[in-house]
Parts: sequence; C-alpha cells; structure tokens
Amino acid sequence: MSLPFVRIDAFTTDAFAGNPAAVCVLPDDQDAEWMQLVAREMNAGATAFLRKRVDGYDLRWFAPAAELELCGHGTLASAHALWEGGHLMTSSPARFYTRAGLLTAVRRGDWIELDFPAAHAQAVDPPVDLAVALGAPPRYVGQSRLDHLIELDREDTVRHLRPDLARLASIPGRGFIVTSRAASPNADFVSRFFAPSVGIDEDPVTGSAHCTLGPFWSARLGKDDLVGRQLSDRGGVVKVSVAGDRVRLSGQAVTVLRGELLA
Repeated sequence: MSLPFVRIDAFTTDAFAGNPAAVCVLPDDQDAEWMQLVAREMNAGATAFLRKRVDGYDLRWFAPAAELELCGHGTLASAHALWEGGHLMTSSPARFYTRAGLLTAVRRGDWIELDFPAAHAQAVDPPVDLAVALGAPPRYVGQSRLDHLIELDREDTVRHLRPDLARLASIPGRGFIVTSRAASPNADFVSRFFAPSVGIDEDPVTGSAHCTLGPFWSARLGKDDLVGRQLSDRGGVVKVSVAGDRVRLSGQAVTVLRGELLA
C-alpha cells in the first residue's frame, strides 16, 4: 500500500514549534489495530486518520499508545491538511464526525477556528500522591470527563514543574492539565499538559485541554474571550472563546513534512 501523509505543526506559525500531528486521508476503511501501529511509528502526539463521507469526514486520532477520544491539535492539523491539499475549498467549513461528536473547523483569515464541546471541571479531592507526583502543592483540583485540572500559585511554578511521570501514570484518567494565571500581559492564563498513561509524557500544545481551561478561566476572570499560552519546550498559543456548552478554539498551523506510507 502507498498512502501519502503530511506532518503539521499545530497552534503555531513556526516550523518545529507547536504540537506536531501526522495526517492521513484514507481511500478505504482501515482497522484500529493498523491505525495504532501507524501512530506508534509516527510517534507524534497524535496521528489523524480521515475518511471522506457525503457530508464531511470521519476522523479518528491515535496517540502512540492509545486511541484518543478528543484531540484539538489533531483536528486543527486535519482541517489545515484538507484545505492545503485541495481536498476541500478554503471557503468551505470542515466537518468531522468523531468519538466526541460532530466537530467543525472554519478559516478566519490566517487562523483556524474549531467548534468543540466544553469540558467543565468539577472540584474534587486531590488524588492520593498528586502533590508528590507534581512536586508542587495544588491551589485547586478539578476533574473533567477526561482530565484532572490543577491550578498552581503562579506562572513560574508551572513553567519549572518537573513531575514524577511514573506516579502520574498510576493515577486514573487521561491526563493532567496544570495551569495558573499568566504573569505577562499577552496571555490570560498558562498551562502544561501531561498524559503518560497514553504515551505522551508532556504534550506540547493541547487543544482539548482548553475545552476545560476556557470555562475555568472564564469564570475566574469574568470574560469569555481568552488567550492561553502553553509552556512546553515547543510552546504554542490557543485563543479560546467560551459560549455555554461550546468552546471555540483558534490556532494556526504549518506543514513541515510530506511523505508516503508504504506499509
């Protein structure tokens, strides 16, 4: 089999920054086992598989170790790949049928806007060993449908966090969103995201985490339109607009590699 793929850096305008995702547009259905093997081979935070249907595309995302229920940067990269590759007119919205329901993407100038479900966090008692695993005392701990949300005291603490990933992996849940209010004026909040249980020690920029971060910081700061900065080594920016049970996430993307899958 010969299958073209692209590798795209999402939530950035700079190559080798943001969050990398591989995108494959499939001519035929493929089974999940094969997709998982390809994702492991790509070794990106997400590998997205698209299959055309009458009114859009079926979309599945795989991390190196597991299929994902929701993936922001994989969706952003998929929309970018469809428009750039001529699969879809740039004036047309991208419609994706996923495990998380119908997701859409539209072009807004140089930005891509995603319409995602909000994932509100509810305050919970901190899991046993969470503070030890993080290496910092949490100010707040919440839990959404997918992840734990942990607020720390300030941006500098978030930036220099060095968690015990083995301990984090032993705590049930997809991942851990660590956040604080931003210290600089060009962002409202900062974050990092750790998901060792699905093969991602630290995700560079996590769109789906902003489905939780947006409502959380909207309530804290009293505003619906926010800018989040993820403080990984690669870094990235996500604009967030909260509207009830939906969250609009905006980012940019750049293609860094085109290749051909031969197996």
